[in-house]
Amino acid sequence: MRQLVTTDVLVVGSGPAGSAASLALATYGIRTLMITKYGWTANTPRAHITNQRTMEIFRDLGVVDDVHEKATPNHLMGDTVFCTGLAGEELGRLKTWGTHPTRHAEYRLASPELHVDMPQNLLEPILVGQAAARGAQIRFHTEYLSLTQDDQGVTARVRDRISGEEYLVQAQYLIGADGGRSQVASDIGLPMEGQMDVAGSMNIVFEADLTRYVAHRPSVLYWVLQPGSNIGGIGMGLVRMVRPWHEWLIVWGYDLANPPVMNDTLATEIAHNLIGDDSIPITIRSTSLWSNNRMWAGRYSQGRVFCMGDACHRHPPSNGLGSNTSIQDAYNLAWKLALVIKGKAGAGLLDTFNAERAPVGRQIVTRANQSIEETAAFFDALGLLDTNNPDVMRANIARRKEDSPEAIVQRQKLRRAIELKNYEFNTHGVELGQRYRSDAVIPDGTPEPDDGRDRDLYYEPTTWPGAHLPHCWVGQHGRTISTLDLAGHGRFTLITGIGGQPWADAARHVFTRLGVEVFPCQIGPGCDIEDLYDDWARLREVDDNGCILVRPDGFVGWRSRQMPANPDEVLADVMRKLLAR
Repeated sequence: MRQLVTTDVLVVGSGPAGSAASLALATYGIRTLMITKYGWTANTPRAHITNQRTMEIFRDLGVVDDVHEKATPNHLMGDTVFCTGLAGEELGRLKTWGTHPTRHAEYRLASPELHVDMPQNLLEPILVGQAAARGAQIRFHTEYLSLTQDDQGVTARVRDRISGEEYLVQAQYLIGADGGRSQVASDIGLPMEGQMDVAGSMNIVFEADLTRYVAHRPSVLYWVLQPGSNIGGIGMGLVRMVRPWHEWLIVWGYDLANPPVMNDTLATEIAHNLIGDDSIPITIRSTSLWSNNRMWAGRYSQGRVFCMGDACHRHPPSNGLGSNTSIQDAYNLAWKLALVIKGKAGAGLLDTFNAERAPVGRQIVTRANQSIEETAAFFDALGLLDTNNPDVMRANIARRKEDSPEAIVQRQKLRRAIELKNYEFNTHGVELGQRYRSDAVIPDGTPEPDDGRDRDLYYEPTTWPGAHLPHCWVGQHGRTISTLDLAGHGRFTLITGIGGQPWADAARHVFTRLGVEVFPCQIGPGCDIEDLYDDWARLREVDDNGCILVRPDGFVGWRSRQMPANPDEVLADVMRKLLAR
């Protein structure tokens, strides 16, 4: 072990969490080394739903145009179909991912970005490439072996898988983004709750031109019900669009106690069954077996080592929350590490990563697994739970078309069951409504807002400390930009209005006193930022001369409804507390 490599942050893993962390850290000027035991990025589509919050992060990190170029756009995502086969009978549809006209308006009002479908094998090269272009060091074929840490830093032992040589990497901090069987999480003893290997699933990636069956009902998900073809007599498979309308991924269940021996012949048979047309030419690209999990970490760090992504929250792909939450983990930690490494914040700021992200991880594991359980209402409505006989099941499904009192009830139950899947495909509140409680959020003494709507389904914009900064369109030098574009860029932002000049002066004084940039901006008539539609005045929840302090990750860190007698001292004190100084 002759070689010793030094860096500020060592990132283990190049998936969505690791690549996003490396990109953000490099953007903030932090020396970063990312290692992965693999020879390149993801070789299958895997994760794909990319929600508004993640797109906002990509917007801030300057890669959103690259994502839009490769992604399937929102208008082709949402006609989610329930059927007996793509060529078979349709059982119902649900507008998803915010594409229903009534929900689309809410999604449009909430963010400058919409959901897109971005397969993981197309996303990771963008993040890794941009991280490298901004100075991050990337080493493929490099395997993490072990670590030791003390008050000064972390030393990791790694192995070059091509030469076999082992060497040491010395870093101030280490990030374990090494997936659902994380060695880093195990090595630092993260407390895990829940259960691994709850159920078995297989992925089949294939190419086939299915335009005739899907182009008139564009979606990323087609749920296929085929009684008798799977475990327990109820066969529910998923045909997922990877690229419209020629590249696809099938998810199909199997018994963990009796895993199948996968080959192209079996994969083609499964694909033809779910399509419902065995004359369609199919090219199998890959097959893999995996398991559904229900596990989360009670905390995400130990000392100078932090974990994120699947290392901390392990769950089925329901709700499309996996890669989104992983990227958001990375974005939350990166700005904090940058400020601590640069000596502008105390190490206590890093403790807020646990306080803010661990509750989110538990929430999304629970939500994803609950979405699977809610599918039982769909099976119940079709009369599939009281029999194991496939012929009876098919007869029960057909009965919904009859003109009878029983069929009326069945149709009502089926409508309710499909509407219940809004909790899987339209959970705007889960995706965008996270609210943090930590020492990096300074309360203002007001109660948490609650508009009385379902917090999973609906996002409520608010400037309450700990909430995501509300979006609206404002004007700057003749351009229309989002309020979110005022924030981010690795710095704090202080938003005020007419009469708020003392706050703007205080923001500049903070840099002199603490060495931390707080970018001031005033919104209102005659200010640098124009409130074009008066939307900001309706959203801000503070007076013209109040202020909103926005953290580098776009979350509200603190606010003052009015101007105090000594804004300089008030803001400086808030910043000291928030930065653990």
